[in-house]
Amino acid sequence: MAKQYQDLMESGVKVKLETSEKIVKAVGYIFVTFYAICCVIPFLIIVSTSFTSETVIRELGVQLFPKDFTLEGYNMVLKGGTIFQSYILTIVLTVVGTLIGLSIIAMTGYVLQRKDFEFRNAISFYIYFTSLFSAGLAPYYLLMTQTYNLKDSYFAVLLPLLMSPWLVILMKNFVKAIPHEITESGKIDGAGDMRIFVSLILPMLKPALATIGLFLALGYWNEWYQSSLFLSSKVDVKPLQYTLYEIVNKTDALKNSVAGQFVSVTDIPTESVKMANAVLATGPIVLAYPFVQRYFISGITVGAVKG
Repeated sequence: MAKQYQDLMESGVKVKLETSEKIVKAVGYIFVTFYAICCVIPFLIIVSTSFTSETVIRELGVQLFPKDFTLEGYNMVLKGGTIFQSYILTIVLTVVGTLIGLSIIAMTGYVLQRKDFEFRNAISFYIYFTSLFSAGLAPYYLLMTQTYNLKDSYFAVLLPLLMSPWLVILMKNFVKAIPHEITESGKIDGAGDMRIFVSLILPMLKPALATIGLFLALGYWNEWYQSSLFLSSKVDVKPLQYTLYEIVNKTDALKNSVAGQFVSVTDIPTESVKMANAVLATGPIVLAYPFVQRYFISGITVGAVKG
């Protein structure tokens, strides 16, 4: 009798736990779905506004679905054909910079975790120290233009973004998860340091490489500040973000110029141009993100729990 009562109580507790677990999951799914919708709606509004005429935007504001469909904003952005050259340049800078930056950061993070590297603590402190202090814009500009002679050179955009102290520290935390005995076993088998790194360490760093690679790629894709500092009007083709920035400025200048006296303000699609710029700038990254999402999430998790 007591055993039956105990079994009944255990089954009742089990049912309650299963019910509470289902309720928690349902609430979690509802919250995540609502949050996802809140994140998607602004992007849909941007896309819709980019296809809406300037008159409708001024009269009714932004809409979730386009009214008075037009491609005038995209025509204004794509006029002249330089945008395609900027796309190619940005893609090249992103691919080259990400690959080189990943190589440097991965090797640096690995070396700083080698127990047989005598100066690892001193170099780690030096890298961390540079993230706290900066000489300022004026010395930086003089260094790049006078010392390195990189004025009007694409290297002025490529080199500063190759690595950052934060990414090195993040990679260092990733490498902590790899036992040092793997390196020792490679040495026992007669492998050199580079062979150990390429054959044994890199295959175990896929989540780290995907995570840091995404950060590097986003940095190069969204880059405009270095271009504004070091690329003058002598450079015909500039990175995508800075080209779009110039298009928006030219559109606003046209709206406020003397030409505005002869052209109706509503005929100049300033708002739709801005939204078209946003779509053209974020579209490729939005399409590429799902392919690295799995590695990115696992990589962030691993890197966050390592001290």
